[in-house]
Amino acid sequence: MSLTNSIFMPDPKEVGAAIKQICEEKGIPFEAVVETIETALAVAYRKEMGQKGKDIRVEFNPNDGSMRIFEVTTVVEDALYEQYQKDKDATTGLVESAPALDDKGEPVKRFNPKTDIPYTQAKEEIADIELGDEIRDEVEVPAEFGRMAAQTAKQVIIQKLREAERETLFKLYQDRVGEVINVMIQRVEGKVVFVDLGQAVAVMPPAEQVRSEVYKPGQRIKVLLLSIEKTHRGPEIIASRSNANLVSALFAAEVPEIGSGSVVVKAIAREAGSRTKIAVAATDPSIDPIGSCVGQRGTRVQTVITELGGEKIDIIHYDDDAVKFIINALSPAKITSVSLKEVDGKKIATAEVPEDQFSLAIGKGGQNVRLASRLTGWSIDIIRAEDAEKKEEKEVEKIESTKTE
Repeated sequence: MSLTNSIFMPDPKEVGAAIKQICEEKGIPFEAVVETIETALAVAYRKEMGQKGKDIRVEFNPNDGSMRIFEVTTVVEDALYEQYQKDKDATTGLVESAPALDDKGEPVKRFNPKTDIPYTQAKEEIADIELGDEIRDEVEVPAEFGRMAAQTAKQVIIQKLREAERETLFKLYQDRVGEVINVMIQRVEGKVVFVDLGQAVAVMPPAEQVRSEVYKPGQRIKVLLLSIEKTHRGPEIIASRSNANLVSALFAAEVPEIGSGSVVVKAIAREAGSRTKIAVAATDPSIDPIGSCVGQRGTRVQTVITELGGEKIDIIHYDDDAVKFIINALSPAKITSVSLKEVDGKKIATAEVPEDQFSLAIGKGGQNVRLASRLTGWSIDIIRAEDAEKKEEKEVEKIESTKTE
C-alpha cells in the first residue's frame, strides 16, 4: 500500500497506515508527511474552488483523516490599501507588475486584496487586532474533491515526498564525505561507473577511476566518498578510486595509531594504480610511525596494497626540515646532498646523487622525482654528484680567471 494510492481512500485508518509506512520506508519525519498532505490539499482546494491567489491553509488530522480549511488574510497598514486604491483608480483596474525594490534590494510591500486586509477594517471586526496578525476564516470542506483536485494533490504529495527523501539522503551522506565505503558496482554506462551505497547511488566518473582497473556489475570495492552536492534531481554523490585521500583513509582504517592520533599522515602523493608516497610522523616519540603503518610482517601495508590492486606504496618519515624531508621523499635512492633556493616565489631544490643512484632517484618515466616533488611541495632537480663537482670546478676557474684579469 502506497501513500499516493491510499491517501484519498474513504477509510481513515488506511490513510494513517499509509503515512506510517511511507515514514518507515523513506526515513522521513512523520510531521513532514503531514505537512506535505496539508500543502497538497490546499493546492487542490484552490484549484477546485477557483480560489487562485488566496492564502489557503489546511489542518489535516492523520488519526481520523478529517481536515479543516481556512482562508487566511494578513493585517497590513492602511497606507498600503490607500495606495492600492489610487493605483486602481488611475488604471481603471489593478495592473499587476513586477514588485519594485527598495534601497536594500528588497521587494516593496504592496497591498494584495486576496491575502491582505487594511488595519482599520480589521479593527472593526476584531478589537484587539494588531498589524501583522492573521485572520483565519474557516470555510466549509467540500463533500469530496473532484478528480482533478485529487490528482493535483497526489502530484504535490509525490513531489514533496521526493524532496523530503532527497533532503534525508543528503543529510545522511554529507557527514560521510572523506570516508571509505564498501560498495557494490551497480552498473557501468560507457565510461561512467555507478556504485550502490546502500541507500543511494554514487557516480564514479572517469577522472576518479584507476585506468588499470576493470569494473564489473556486482563487483565489491572500496571507494572514497569524495563529494556530495544538491541538484534538482537529488543529491549527486561522487565516489573515487583514484584520489590520494583514499590511500590515507585506508591506512587510517588499518592502523590504530592513526585513528588514535599518535601517528599522523602529513602528506601524500599518488599516481593511481602505479605508486603512492605517504609521509607520516609520530606525535609520541616512543612510536615508530613507519613501523606502525607497515605492521607486523607487513600485514597492514599489504592489506592496503591488496585493496589498491597491487599499487606500490612508499612510507617515509616526515621532517620539518625541508632538506631532510626531500632526502626521505626521494627514497629508495640515496641522496648525497640537497640545496634549496626560491626564484620568483617558486621553491626549487637541487638533489645530488651518485652515478649509480641517478636512475633510481629519477624513477621510471620520472615517477619517483615527480611524486617526491608533489609530496614535499618543492620542484626537485636531480643531478649527478660528478656533474655537480665539474660545475663547481668551472665556477671556481671562472672566479680565479676574473681575479687574474
